[in-house]
Amino acid sequence: MIVFLPKQESILTKKTMKIAISGSNGYIASNLAGKLKNAGHDISQINRNALYDIDVLTTTLTGIDVVIHLAGSPILQKWTTKNKDEILRSRTESTKNIVQVINLLPAEQRPHTLIVASAVGIYSPNSAHTESSTDFTNEFVGQVVKSWEKSSDELDKSVRKVIFRIGVVLGKESQTIKNILPIFKAGLGGKIGSGTQPFPFVHIEDVTSAIFWAIRNTEVHGIYNLVNPESITNTQFTNELARILQRPAIFKVPEFALKLVYGKAASLLLQAPVVYPERLLKYGFRFRYPDLKSSLTEIIA
Repeated sequence: MIVFLPKQESILTKKTMKIAISGSNGYIASNLAGKLKNAGHDISQINRNALYDIDVLTTTLTGIDVVIHLAGSPILQKWTTKNKDEILRSRTESTKNIVQVINLLPAEQRPHTLIVASAVGIYSPNSAHTESSTDFTNEFVGQVVKSWEKSSDELDKSVRKVIFRIGVVLGKESQTIKNILPIFKAGLGGKIGSGTQPFPFVHIEDVTSAIFWAIRNTEVHGIYNLVNPESITNTQFTNELARILQRPAIFKVPEFALKLVYGKAASLLLQAPVVYPERLLKYGFRFRYPDLKSSLTEIIA
């Protein structure tokens, strides 16, 4: 039997917290920091260099209540040997260092919560997954995400840990929207490849709200799929965006063109898993934009 927790409002606390966030230049971190500041929390940024300097990181995290680790080198780029090393290192080494510092801090100066970003790329493509799924891909991205999550395994058990496996983030200033909106407005939009590949997405407002919800709800722990409850394909995304913009979407981005630009990384655009946020819904999180239509309407408006 599924037991639902009380509504979000009834489980929130009013305590002002000291919260440290990595990846401050990223889209999620910048939006999240603003939301948390508006709620009255004391926000500090974890400098990128500090993630690789134990002494500086120790100073940064001492006395912090919550650490939110969002830093990581972009995955959608050509996977040269150098780039692959940086993609992996920026996630695993930085996470291990954060965990090491938290574990070494005295209990009274140690963060009580660690929230770590992850990705739905861990799942095998074209299959359906909830958080209980162990059907993981062995491709490069899957290997990265598995190592990324494993990097926090040694965290002291007294510290609450939440891992969010995040899908494609959509918002007015998200890179995805900024890249494709001019093309669609010009009437040159269209599906990518076959268009039948799943498109697990989530609105930026729901990303920041879910993290905020996790911070303030002490019952929340473990792994959560942070994706929209509505499962769609790339073609459905293309058609809905074109409909809202009142533009045609008759063109197609061929697979070979993507492979010329991104190499093997083109697989990120050509295949994806079907992902469902079972645990978020089970524990009472409510999506503000629970489907593609409401998400794109807000973004385009």
